[in-house]
Amino acid sequence: MKRRDFIRMAALSGGILIPFGRDAWAASLPDAGPTQRKLIVIMLRGAVDGLSVVAPHGDAEYYRLRPTIAVPRPGQENGALDLDGYFGLNPSLASLQPLWQQGKLAFVHASGSPDITRSHFDAQDYLESGTPGRKGTQDGWMNRLLGQLSGPVTPTRAVSIGPLMPRILSGRLEASNIASGAAGSRPTLLDRPQVGKAFDQLYQGDDKYSKTYQQAQETHKEVMSSMDDEMQAANGGAPLPNGFPDDASRLAHLMRNDPNVQFAFMALGGWDTHANQGSVKGQLAGHLTPLGTGLASLAQQLGPMFDDTTIVVMSEFGRTVKQNGNNGTDHGHGNVMWVLGGSVNGGKVYADWQGLDAGHLHEGRDVPVTTDFRWVLAQVAERHLRMQDARLQQVFPDLPGRSPNFNLLRA
Repeated sequence: MKRRDFIRMAALSGGILIPFGRDAWAASLPDAGPTQRKLIVIMLRGAVDGLSVVAPHGDAEYYRLRPTIAVPRPGQENGALDLDGYFGLNPSLASLQPLWQQGKLAFVHASGSPDITRSHFDAQDYLESGTPGRKGTQDGWMNRLLGQLSGPVTPTRAVSIGPLMPRILSGRLEASNIASGAAGSRPTLLDRPQVGKAFDQLYQGDDKYSKTYQQAQETHKEVMSSMDDEMQAANGGAPLPNGFPDDASRLAHLMRNDPNVQFAFMALGGWDTHANQGSVKGQLAGHLTPLGTGLASLAQQLGPMFDDTTIVVMSEFGRTVKQNGNNGTDHGHGNVMWVLGGSVNGGKVYADWQGLDAGHLHEGRDVPVTTDFRWVLAQVAERHLRMQDARLQQVFPDLPGRSPNFNLLRA
């Protein structure tokens, strides 16, 4: 095996994906002070049905077009949790209601990408690149955002939890990828003293590949030391079960214990509900319950840090307003974004809402996109991360000129 191939495998075996490329090693080892204002992005791959997440129970068309899958009106059995007299929260997300009542949760309805594709692959790519309709973008918007903020860039300033480094964090600045589930904090072969010592001696030089090995090991040790003691004690040696609530708990633990971590990303699948979607029970509700539980747990376990954190939940596009013949929904257009955190002007559903009558639907079938998802993210960058307005075009180069007329976050 060639030396560089081993280093690549060593980095992968630890659950930390260190980028290999022309600009991979521009930054120094972690030695920065706290990066106080945090951003977490949760992506729901497969196009979640926003009309079942935040249901327009005040619109009669909603019930006419969805006779078996609509969320019942508030006050009915398993009815929506009323938010503002017109919109209601799916009861499967009841765990989030305290955050709504505290003004730390808001929704942006009829939001999404202006590109009209119904392809999951293309729409997810545009959502992660931040350049809808442009397939040639080489990097992700979170990577570009990282490059526009002050402070040193360390391997753990931006982390992803999942099987692969996501598109949204790809780019010239390095980021770390941690395996989901218990595997993310398990020791690796290189954690065995004899093996680790042997390879430390082998790669103790000052050449490029030795530095690559050394930095991969430093990053792995940083993550392991931040997650080890408390998690091991709580679990009694048993691995954590799979699922978002556990990964959310691990992320909160990592962020509390490693002040270098500022950005985090997770993706969850299973939202493509073409058949047997269900209403407040069934396939969709079965996914929403652990999602809500995980988000509530993440907010709680971050503790005081939650006041300096913004969490954005987004999906590539919405679903059709009318249910299909399989008691599901097909690929649509406008959706709902979720925004949580201490800086959020919460307790509100923000929307340039057109209603669900046919004359106001996109192509006569979908919720239209009246708020570009990039403007939601731009407000997070400006108001929460304190990024200068002049730098927005570097993060979102095609940002349209008309911004929404609401302030989602406090300055």
